[in-house]
Parts: sequence; C-alpha cells; structure tokens
Amino acid sequence: MPFVAATRSVGRAGLFTLSVLRASKPTADFLRELVREIYKIGARSLPIIAVGGAFVGLSVTLLGYRALDTYGAANQVSAMLGLGLYRELGPVLTALLFIGRAGSSIAAELGLMRATDQITALGLMAIDPVGKAVAPRFWAAVLCVPLLTAFFCSLAISASYFEAVHVIGVESGVFWQVLKDSVDFGKDFAMAFAKAAVFGAVAALVAAYVGFHAEPTIEGTSVATTKAVVNASLLVLMFNFVMSALLFR
Repeated sequence: MPFVAATRSVGRAGLFTLSVLRASKPTADFLRELVREIYKIGARSLPIIAVGGAFVGLSVTLLGYRALDTYGAANQVSAMLGLGLYRELGPVLTALLFIGRAGSSIAAELGLMRATDQITALGLMAIDPVGKAVAPRFWAAVLCVPLLTAFFCSLAISASYFEAVHVIGVESGVFWQVLKDSVDFGKDFAMAFAKAAVFGAVAALVAAYVGFHAEPTIEGTSVATTKAVVNASLLVLMFNFVMSALLFR
C-alpha cells in the first residue's frame, strides 16, 4: 500500500538522520573532509548565488516600485525588499539554488559511490561509510547555506540600491533609513539564518539519503539525482511555510 510504503520510507529516513548525527565526531579526518566539502558545495555555489541574488533584487525593486508608486509610497520600496528578502525570498531561493547546484552533486556522488561499490568497500575496511561520506556533507550544508543566504541578500540589496537610487530616483538616505527601520534584527534578520540552517540540513539529508540508497547502476544514480532535487525542493517549501507560520506571527 502507498501509505505503508511512505511510512516505511519516513522511518528509514529518520534512522538515517540519527546515524548521521551519531557518526558526526570531530576527528581530524572528519574536519579535513568538512573543509573540503565546504569548498566544494559552498564556495563553488557563490557565482550562481550572486547572480540569482542580484536579479532577484532588481526584479523585486521594479515590481515594488510599480505597486507602491500607485499609492504614493515609492520611498517604501526598500522596506518591502528587506522584509521580503529576510523573511521569505532570501532563505528559500538560496536553498533552492543550493539544491540545484550542490544537492544534485551530493546525490550523484553518493549514488556513484554506491554503483562502484565504494560504500561497500568502506564497510569492509571497518570504516563507517556514513561518517566518511555523509556526515561531512551534511554539516557543510548546515554551515554554508546561512552564509550563502547572507551573500544572496547582500547582492540583492546592493542591486536594489543601484536600481532604486540611480535609475528610479529614490533618495539614497531614504532608501537606507527605511530599510533599517523596517528590518528587525531578532525577528527578521536572525530568523532568516535560522531558516537557512534548517533548509541546508533538509537539503543535505534528502540528497544524501537518496544517493546513499540509490540502485547500484548508472540509471539508479540519475534517478536518485532527480529525486533528490525534487524531494528536497518540495520539503524546503513545506518547511518554509511551517516555520513562517510559527515564527512570524
């Protein structure tokens, strides 16, 4: 039955999460792998995050100006941008871009390790494959997605400032003052990075779980990669709604 199969999958995913947390021991080998994964899935994701953030800032500013100018409130465009970025767009879009760039890579790498029996070989050598191949990727995602969110928001605000001040004609001081007054540090700024850390954990766990348990074939690896991107994206959107409903009352 589909319900029984779904329940069984949720249970396996929960046990897999516990095994990842249990295998996360701060040894020298673990830290080396962690630094390597931070570079692979974090630093290499910066270009797409930068481009995405800039164009989101430009698009939101243009849309906000057209809507607010109707009511004579064009100077409030930075307030709409700041609240929209830190509460919703920043963490969510960063996580979705991260899933497309790094989540697919995690699933493909682990699926290929499964197809080439590298995971089995680690077990035969008495090396925990979860601790060696999964835990560093998980913690790298938890650390990187909030940092990438900060980078995304910075580029979006910079692009918005350029368009609002130098193209539309909003006063520079008004732009920054309205942004400063509208964004609260604890309620908006800090919560954005809390959401980003949760989204990073969800993205990494889904990608690692699907790749780790992929069919040991080339086709299984491709199916796992597709499934990881789709499932992780949907879970991020679901968690975003739940966290927004609980945090921003």
